[in-house]
Amino acid sequence: MRPVLFIRIAAVLAFVWTGMAPATAAQSTGADSSYSAFQSLSKDFWAWRAISQPLSGDDITRITRPVGWLPDWWPATVETNRQFLIQFEEGFAQFDTFDWSVSRLVDYRLMRSAVARVRWELVVLAPWRTNPLFYVDQTLGSLFRLFLVPLPFDEARSDNIIATMEHIRTTVESAKVNLKEPIRPFAELAITELGSSAERLHTIRDEIRPHLSGKQIRRLDFVTEVAIEALDGFVEWLREGLNGMKTQTAVGAEDYAFFLHEVALMPYSTTQLIDMARQEWERAVVFETFEGRRNNGLPELDLAASIEAQINRNARVEASVRVFLEENDILSVPDGLAHYINAPLPSYLVPLAHLGVVDDLTSERRLDENAVKYILEPSPDLGYFWLATAKDSRPILVHEGIPGHYFQLALSWKHENPIRRHYYDSGANEGIGFYAEEMMLQAGYFDDSPRTREIIYNFMRLRALRVEVDVKLAIGEFTIQEAADYLAGAVPMDQATALQEAAFFASSPGQAISYQIGKIQIMKFLADARRLQGDAFSLRDFHDFVWLNGNVPIALQRMEYLGLRE
Repeated sequence: MRPVLFIRIAAVLAFVWTGMAPATAAQSTGADSSYSAFQSLSKDFWAWRAISQPLSGDDITRITRPVGWLPDWWPATVETNRQFLIQFEEGFAQFDTFDWSVSRLVDYRLMRSAVARVRWELVVLAPWRTNPLFYVDQTLGSLFRLFLVPLPFDEARSDNIIATMEHIRTTVESAKVNLKEPIRPFAELAITELGSSAERLHTIRDEIRPHLSGKQIRRLDFVTEVAIEALDGFVEWLREGLNGMKTQTAVGAEDYAFFLHEVALMPYSTTQLIDMARQEWERAVVFETFEGRRNNGLPELDLAASIEAQINRNARVEASVRVFLEENDILSVPDGLAHYINAPLPSYLVPLAHLGVVDDLTSERRLDENAVKYILEPSPDLGYFWLATAKDSRPILVHEGIPGHYFQLALSWKHENPIRRHYYDSGANEGIGFYAEEMMLQAGYFDDSPRTREIIYNFMRLRALRVEVDVKLAIGEFTIQEAADYLAGAVPMDQATALQEAAFFASSPGQAISYQIGKIQIMKFLADARRLQGDAFSLRDFHDFVWLNGNVPIALQRMEYLGLRE
């Protein structure tokens, strides 16, 4: 079966392809014209990427898609994208950057990294060919992304939801064709994940019905059953093939090094990563121990009295963060920046909430809207992060909201350079979010709540342990269950959250190191800048630069800020 979608995407790709021809270095003369051609090729790349980039559980990689976009993983589309990858690799390799400025060199290295990420996803890691969990993101995850944006459901959005539900069958069909070398641990996790699809999709159908018209409801009833039948069939197909599947989940040391050096632009070996992370874990344990001793006898943090109380508390502390940043000359808060608010987790999103971070950080086109963090009713039975937020929303607010992800992305999405707006790599984004936690801790923002400082130090332990887990999963020294047990015991955290984290890290090698290693890079960058600039160094100016360019790997930020050509 060849979906009409493929024909539509092929037409768009053909349009992008024709735009690539004049964007080669051989057809331009001089540094300015060469850079102009480079910008044109970059624009074509991002247009193609909006169509071809796979869905993921990572909230940083949620990009704006064309209207009516649906995932397409038919073999012919994969091959078309592979050919485009080769064309872009060859196109960018032709540029002579010898006389380019440092800023333009950074842009060039960004684009080489962006293309390398496509090779990593499409050819090296190739989850479309080996990882059944990948198709959980491309099916249920395609619905998850649509439900993150707050109400209302207008007619166009409702039609898109119905079309996406219907398209699940097509994606499952392509999965059965593509999965030539499925990995058993990923298949077993996918079976568990999809085993309750009927219950999940029926709940979603029932919860969104009040927002639809009569005609849409009838269509939704039909496509829901089609999607359930497809996913149930996929589960059975996976079960039948389990015995013949390979069991090794590791990508291997050589391929992992490709990710580190060509995609993430991190100048470290796996041994260095583990050594750095262990030192940070020890530091976090020591500081948490000191904090616990200091707080001996103090009352524990109380859970918010209700979800409404938690929402109101978050609004107050969000405002206080803005004031704290400005009054302490830490980071500039622009006028007109929308807010990062809490809201109850919508009932139609509950069945999919485990697929990723349940927040809406808006987008380049929705900067006038508030970002939303969805929350559950406070309860001592909540999982690790949910429980920490119910006790005090500030640690999560600082990492994911202000001054963390939402704040940083809102600034980066306004960058005058479109390359800096579109490029993403979690090493910088998550590094900034994690750095923001300790920045606010050391600046005194949590001085009024000793028990909250304990939460921050416990988060530090988790982020340091993630590095060792990520590396050992990637090079084959940990199984998924061993990684989960290690996290559950050493953080500590609940087993369910630990297993969810371990499975995500095994499926997405390199993502889990981004928090700790990105933060270490920022701290080294700051120390170098202060040493070189002396009395002229401004912490606010430094942070303003890092946040504005927050999508850019820290190694390249350092290169540009300090005027280095390497």
